[in-house]
Amino acid sequence: MIPAAIPTFALYGEDDWQNPVGFGHIETIASRSVLHDWAIAPHRHDRAVQLLLVHEGPAEVTLDGALFALTGPAFLIVPTGVVHGFRFAPHTRGHVLTLSQEFVRRAQGPTDALGALLTRGGHGRLQGAAAARTARLADELLGLGDAGIVGNALFDALAEALVRALIADDPVDDGPGDRRLAVFRHMVETHLAEHRPLTFYARSIGTTVRTLTRLTQRHLGHSPQTLINRRLALEAQRLLRYTGISASAVAAELGFADPSYFSRFYLRMTGKRPQEERA
Repeated sequence: MIPAAIPTFALYGEDDWQNPVGFGHIETIASRSVLHDWAIAPHRHDRAVQLLLVHEGPAEVTLDGALFALTGPAFLIVPTGVVHGFRFAPHTRGHVLTLSQEFVRRAQGPTDALGALLTRGGHGRLQGAAAARTARLADELLGLGDAGIVGNALFDALAEALVRALIADDPVDDGPGDRRLAVFRHMVETHLAEHRPLTFYARSIGTTVRTLTRLTQRHLGHSPQTLINRRLALEAQRLLRYTGISASAVAAELGFADPSYFSRFYLRMTGKRPQEERA
């Protein structure tokens, strides 16, 4: 894993809280945001996926630098590692559900839309029946109290039902799946700053570079090297935008021995020089 220079929490603002494997937590929007003047500054979760449910009122969302608005009833799923922040109005009502990254294992195979939604994220409006069902399930989860925080079968079952209610309202078209792609993504995240050759990733999923390339082109629309480069550029962008470290320090953290080469790489991938992210 890349050292976290961006503020990273299990639960926002709680530096001393360590999230165990399989944890789950739910709270109302107001319970935490009122302590921060209704503004949750950009941060990320390195071992959790987060679901924001807005039942009523507005929410301003920052997601990896992109700014957009949600008006309830609506939802947002933030995958592990994505930098996000929120600003709410005092009258906004809703819930924030935080789930351990292991929760994605509840997906029933690679074609299950549950896995796609939690891994890739998404947001949208909630229609009448789905809005009522998700609000009711969120209230039931909240009613379990602290029992859910350490991983609880009933908590997990209700949380899964809530996520699946979102899918039923707005189905995810994930297309054909392949378990090897999930392993490839995991290996990229784990070894991102090591600049491993494609042969390393191909061996990790028990195949050849040619087959790996065929898989990523068919299912993801890009070569494996392009996907790795895009992930590197995204991580660099996060560090440049949300931390005070220099471009040369970002280059070193991401495994680039030559800051000039990093600058050219960043320009090629984003159309900007690293210094422009600070402008």
